[in-house]
Amino acid sequence: MIPENLVMAIFFFSQTAVGILVNWLLLLHYCFYSVFTGQNLMPKDLIVNHLTFANFLTIISRGIPQTMAEFGLKYFLNDLVCKLVVYVYRVSRGISLYTTCLLSCFQVLTISRGNTRWVRLKHRASKYIRLSCSLSWLVHLLLNVMIPMRVTSSANSRNGTKRFTFGYCSGFVSGTVATPLYMSILCITDVLCLGLMAWASGSMVSLLYRHKRQVQYLRGAQHSSQLSPETRATQTILILVCTYAAFYSMSSILVLYTAFFSNPKLWLINTFILLETCFPTVSPFVLFSNNNSAAKLYFPYWGKR
Repeated sequence: MIPENLVMAIFFFSQTAVGILVNWLLLLHYCFYSVFTGQNLMPKDLIVNHLTFANFLTIISRGIPQTMAEFGLKYFLNDLVCKLVVYVYRVSRGISLYTTCLLSCFQVLTISRGNTRWVRLKHRASKYIRLSCSLSWLVHLLLNVMIPMRVTSSANSRNGTKRFTFGYCSGFVSGTVATPLYMSILCITDVLCLGLMAWASGSMVSLLYRHKRQVQYLRGAQHSSQLSPETRATQTILILVCTYAAFYSMSSILVLYTAFFSNPKLWLINTFILLETCFPTVSPFVLFSNNNSAAKLYFPYWGKR
C-alpha cells in the first residue's frame, strides 16, 4: 500500500465510523421516544428521522466499500453486490436531498404567522408529511432503477464503452440517446430540490430578520438576545441546508471534471467521494444541537452547555 492510499484510507475509516455512530444514535433516540412515550413523532421530527436513516444508508453503501478499497482490497464485490450497493447509495442520496428540501420548506410554514393562507397550508402539510416521506422512497426507488444497469464489478470489463471506477465498482456510459435523457431527468429533480431549498432559506432569513426587528421594538434591546425554540430550529435548518449546498456544490464540480476529462486522477475521485459522505457525517451533529433531550443523553457536557 502506497503512503497516500494509507492516509486516505484512515480518513475514510474515521469518517465512516463517526458517521455510522452518530446517525445510529440519532435513529435510536427517535425510535425510543416513539416507543416509550407512545406518541407519534411530530412532523419535523418525522422528516429528520427519514433524513437520518437516508444518511445512515449513504454512509454504509458509500463509506464502507470505499474504506475497504482504500485499504487495498480489490474485487471484493461481485457484479450483483456492486449493483445493489450503488443502487442503495443513489436512492439514499436522493432521499437525503428530498428530505432536506422538505424540512426547509416545512420550517418556512412553521414560522410564518399572521397569514390565514399559510396557516391552512401548514395544517394540510402536517397531515401529509408521513405520506410524503413514504412515497419519496418509492419514487426514488423507481427513479434510479436504471442505475444498476450501468454498474459492474471492477473485475468485469466492457469494450467500446467509457468506463469510470469507484475503486470497488465500475460504471460505464453507453452511446445511446437514453443515457443523456435519463441523466437529464436526474439532474432536473436535483435542481428542483436545490431551487426550493434556496427559496426556503431566503424566506427563513427574511422572516427571522423581521421577527428580530419586531422583538427589539416590542421588548427592548435587553430581551432581543433570547431565542425562541422556533428560531433555534430555523437556524439549525439553515445551517443544515447551507452545509448540504456547500458539499453538494464541491462534489458536483468534481463530477463535471471527471465527466469531461478522461482518466481522472485517483486522488480526485477519492476527494469527490469524501465530499459526498461529509454531509451524512456532519448533519447529525447539527441536528443534535437542536435536540436538547438527545444531546443531554448522548453528550452530557454538550447538553449542559
